[in-house]
Amino acid sequence: MPDAIFAHPRLAPLYDAFDGDRDDLDAYLAIADELDARVVLDLGCGTGNLALLLARHGRTVVGVDPAGSSLAVARSKDPEGRIRWIHGDATTLPPLRADLATMTANVAQVFRTDDDWTRALRGVHAAQRPGGHLVFETRRPERRAWEEWADTAPVTRDVPGVGRVERRLEVTAVDLPLVSFRYTYRFRRDGTVLTSDSTLRFRDRDEVESSLAAAGYRVDDVREAPDRPGREFVFVAQRST
Repeated sequence: MPDAIFAHPRLAPLYDAFDGDRDDLDAYLAIADELDARVVLDLGCGTGNLALLLARHGRTVVGVDPAGSSLAVARSKDPEGRIRWIHGDATTLPPLRADLATMTANVAQVFRTDDDWTRALRGVHAAQRPGGHLVFETRRPERRAWEEWADTAPVTRDVPGVGRVERRLEVTAVDLPLVSFRYTYRFRRDGTVLTSDSTLRFRDRDEVESSLAAAGYRVDDVREAPDRPGREFVFVAQRST
């Protein structure tokens, strides 16, 4: 089941306000240019920021997410219907013959078990054309990002149509390779407090590369995230079978 921040009807509309301007997505647009990708699958598209960016630059885009509330936000940004939005996950993808599949932000880390991750990779593989690429980012375990999260101060945003909302982040468990954390949102207008619990799987580079090979991919490159050097791996893999 999707985390509440993506699935709850009051929390999903807050995502963009707290997630910033998403200039990190420019790197994915550049990769789409580099690979000459015309049909792009955005897996775990959330509120649609990357899908919309790609569509504005002439791509045919399919956005897929299991969280209906996030998809509703995404659809509201696409009144022209340029993007095909699918309520589902990697295991329910149609045969799209995508040139490129992407997983941005923490999407690749939400698959906690090896079986879940394998099923996701196989689903993407089946939705791509032969020779298509898969590009995604994942946090480097050795950077121990959760230690920085523990010191994060509360953040307040003034959200249009909602009012001022405060968000607090708390790390609730570290049982490597799994790290769990909780966001707590306080709506100043009516005093409502809502929480969203998440758990991410931290895989090292060798583990990711082995899983990609087993799923029928060849790793062409492992890059830095331009806006977060030294913190994440960006895998560029090509469907080889």
